[in-house]
Amino acid sequence: MRSVQYSGIPKTAADPAVEAGIVALKSRTIAPAEAVSQSLRALEWLLAQGCRQILFKYCSTFDSTPEGNIGPVAEALADALGASHVVVCPAYPTLKRSIFCGHLFVGDKLLSESGMENHPLTPMTDPDLRRWLARQTRGDVGHIPAAVVFAGGDAIKAALTEPQAPRLLVVDCVRDEDLIEIGAAAADEKLITGGSGIALGLPAVYRARGLIGTSIAPWMPVNGPGVVLSGSCSTATRGQVAYHRNRHPSLEITADEVMAGTMDAESAARWALGHGGELPLIYSSADPAVVQVAQQRHGRHEVAAALEQFMGETARRLADAGVRRIVSAGGETSGAVTDALAVAAMEIGPEIDLGVPALRVVDRQLALALKSGNFGAEDFFERAAGALGEK
Repeated sequence: MRSVQYSGIPKTAADPAVEAGIVALKSRTIAPAEAVSQSLRALEWLLAQGCRQILFKYCSTFDSTPEGNIGPVAEALADALGASHVVVCPAYPTLKRSIFCGHLFVGDKLLSESGMENHPLTPMTDPDLRRWLARQTRGDVGHIPAAVVFAGGDAIKAALTEPQAPRLLVVDCVRDEDLIEIGAAAADEKLITGGSGIALGLPAVYRARGLIGTSIAPWMPVNGPGVVLSGSCSTATRGQVAYHRNRHPSLEITADEVMAGTMDAESAARWALGHGGELPLIYSSADPAVVQVAQQRHGRHEVAAALEQFMGETARRLADAGVRRIVSAGGETSGAVTDALAVAAMEIGPEIDLGVPALRVVDRQLALALKSGNFGAEDFFERAAGALGEK
């Protein structure tokens, strides 16, 4: 589909050629009431553009706290749309995210044993999505088991439309073909929620109904200096950092340095510009135990806010100085980067790695790769920079 990602709620109408409009909100860890408010305003804009179906996309590791924000936002969207039954499915088996018996697995490990239990802001200590959602929501949480999913789209649709079923329904999914069946079964639902994988089956349905075209605009790379900024502390990202720093100039930023003011964005940007042709890496991706010590010393949210501001300001300085390709690792880091760059809209290009596309900023010569912490192969940073353009 012809897709554009908007950074925040747009102030103007979408281009009529856009087939999928994505409003990206940095709402994962803000207060639930504010997350709901932002999401409802995004919904209002999307509906005003003529959107026929709404997908509330959240992290495939269900990053949230017992207070929210996934449950409260899902309920608020369902209320606004009059949706009686809503799929809850953050699975993407190819990316090693699967749901069985209502429990979320990362590979062969329960979510609570995958490393996500050490997340600095949203530690996931319970893999039972029904139980986690029940702590966040007003109503009961239901479940569509694997046996129903394996029976195919008609069986899933029947379970989705069962009048006595709870509104929020966690759907088991252990194969990518399950996502296709779930998407097709939910194609007439006003609201779907899940990870990016839940959308896999939707374009074919839209195309069969004549709602979208058959081609997308060709990708136009952006050439120029590149840099990598990494704030994620996930296991996958720390492996990518270790791989990259053995091959490219790298600068580690510690929370203590940023909090004390002994390292600032101007210094980091100046260092990176001195290595402009070498794809330098600036990272604060530390071991969870190290992060925990810094949080105890300075405060969890204070450390997170300071590091996000640091990365965002560094990105702004680098872009102002002529850097044209920026690879960002970590959801919160990526949100801070796009905010600092005042990015309004990005055209979505080819897939760099499963679940991570190349992005081109609509109104300037700047290309971005915004990676969730847990995604990407070991050499992702190099391949992402190459997908965005040449140095």
